[in-house]
Amino acid sequence: MAMVTKNRTLISILAALLVPAVLGFSGDFYPGHTQTLRLKGQVLEPAEERPRDDESLKVFAQVIDLIEQNYVEPKTGKDIIYGAIEGAVSTLDPHSSFLTPEEFRELQIETKGRFSGIGIEITLKDRILTVVSPIEGTPAFRGGLMAGDQIVKINGKPTRNMTLTEAVRLIRGPQGSKVTLTINRQGFPQPKDFVIVREIIPIRSVKARVIDGSIGYIRLANFQDQTSEDLRNYLQKMRQRLKPFKGLILDLRNDPGGLLEQAVQVADEFLSHGLIVYTQGRSPKEQSMHFYARPGQEGEFRNFPMVVLINEGSASASEIVAGALKDRKRAVVVGTKSFGKGSVQTIIPLEDGSALRLTTALYYTPSGQTIHEKGIIPDITVKDPEIPDGKSLQVLRDEALERHMRKEGLTDKPWNQPLTKQELERDPVLAEGVEIIRNWPPPTLAKQPSSS
Repeated sequence: MAMVTKNRTLISILAALLVPAVLGFSGDFYPGHTQTLRLKGQVLEPAEERPRDDESLKVFAQVIDLIEQNYVEPKTGKDIIYGAIEGAVSTLDPHSSFLTPEEFRELQIETKGRFSGIGIEITLKDRILTVVSPIEGTPAFRGGLMAGDQIVKINGKPTRNMTLTEAVRLIRGPQGSKVTLTINRQGFPQPKDFVIVREIIPIRSVKARVIDGSIGYIRLANFQDQTSEDLRNYLQKMRQRLKPFKGLILDLRNDPGGLLEQAVQVADEFLSHGLIVYTQGRSPKEQSMHFYARPGQEGEFRNFPMVVLINEGSASASEIVAGALKDRKRAVVVGTKSFGKGSVQTIIPLEDGSALRLTTALYYTPSGQTIHEKGIIPDITVKDPEIPDGKSLQVLRDEALERHMRKEGLTDKPWNQPLTKQELERDPVLAEGVEIIRNWPPPTLAKQPSSS
């Protein structure tokens, strides 16, 4: 009798914990990786009521009771239930995850642009923990990690079957502590250990320079709370200072993404009308949304020549911007195919302070092309330079780090200091973008499909 009573109690607890996970979600949608959250008054609304499988819940409660009573080490009901939820969510897809209250609070902190870690964006690609992009100027970037690197161990622990949430937890840590990542990379005869010291990562998402005294260059490192505002400030400075203002190069290379709201606002800066991006999910009412450029704005940034730079490290929100500007014939996209991270993760807060990050939809560009696992194909393909004979990739990295330490990196100098001929020679993708602006309009812009 005691067992039955306890099981019924556990069923009630499980129902209370699990019901929010199937509620409809009214609010913004965000690209799904480790820095994708903004909560501002979203309301959870009950979805259509579904029959509950009480028999399965009874078995589940019985298992929990057996573990609590008989497992070799003491386990609380909360630990077991959290573990069960994590296990259930991990069977869905690489980007859905369960967040404990501590992890949820950490996620909220991250979007403010400051956290303790190594400065890296990761995903599960073909079920392998993979680097999307090291964030420029962070320990991961300086330590030599690259987009596409496979992380096979974290502090000696194999990452096979590891969730993204667990991987992020292991990689983060107190400022000044070390983490060892065992990396498998194309060209490595065997996996190699990278020992990286954690730091407080203040992420400045927008940087700028001037080219020829008349062309603006703006780099977006990721999409955070202030990205669109900082972008607008630089654009206003450029329009005031550069006479004539011949055009803009927007550099999204190695930009792993961020807040959807910011991606839409960035694209909206350059578009006067029409669709920016839309989502399609299981529920047309809750997961299918369309985001449009706002008419009636000032429009001062919507009529100059523009080039967007992308590469395999451009993911999620950056792909939304590149896809919108390409489809809307607003810009020429130059570089290499982007990463292809186009699924939507919705953050659903739960009653005990935890949260569910659930894949609810896919992103589509205005022309109806899916981003997920396809990426954005550039109008003009320009690859990074081949490694010169007698030099290794690490040597080139060391040279770039030395320039950075001397404040001679591409975005280390004051924004209004013109790029030099030598800097452009080291960056053929950027150089191609500059030539396109100089010889505007390019034939490729007229060949792009129109869309509404």
